[in-house]
Amino acid sequence: MPPITTPTHEMQSLVDALYTQYLPHSDGEVATYIPELSTANPDDFGVCLITADGRVFEAGDCDREFTIQSISKPFTFGMAIEELGHDVALRHVGVEPSGESFNSIKLQDETNRPHNPMINAGAITVTALLHRLHGARSLEHLLDRFSAIAGRTLTIDDAVYESERRTGHRNRAIAHLLLNFGVVHAEAEAALDRTSSSARSR
Repeated sequence: MPPITTPTHEMQSLVDALYTQYLPHSDGEVATYIPELSTANPDDFGVCLITADGRVFEAGDCDREFTIQSISKPFTFGMAIEELGHDVALRHVGVEPSGESFNSIKLQDETNRPHNPMINAGAITVTALLHRLHGARSLEHLLDRFSAIAGRTLTIDDAVYESERRTGHRNRAIAHLLLNFGVVHAEAEAALDRTSSSARSR
């Protein structure tokens, strides 16, 4: 049987309704753990849905660029599995929940691996693995793959990069903890430089 598809006008009506429903909500605050992120406009809001067959439905501020930050983590982990193999990737990072915050400086007790690739310790490990494979081409390689996924060329947001580089002491502490236990290679700190999370997306 062919897949059941929702008519285009119904999909757009659903996106419009979601946008209207949640637009008045103003709870929460913009991120400040990277100073440059605090300059984001809290009123920017959009809803975008893209179907498997490429149809796009959007409402609101969907043309605003933003840094992808932790959105990059599952894609980077997928790259590590694809390029290094499942066994190598899992030898360095687990896939269990940590019960800790995303930037916790804590590893698994029994293996000294990061709990999973979605927390910073795991993401740094995965990026270090790719850096060991690609060396100086790592950033170019990551941007090429992210751009292919996004369907357009992505770039580095220099302001966010500089802000994160100046204040990313906790991530550097995580990198040195990983280095201490032999989870990452000696150039782990280099793998933090020009990080993929500063890529700008739409």
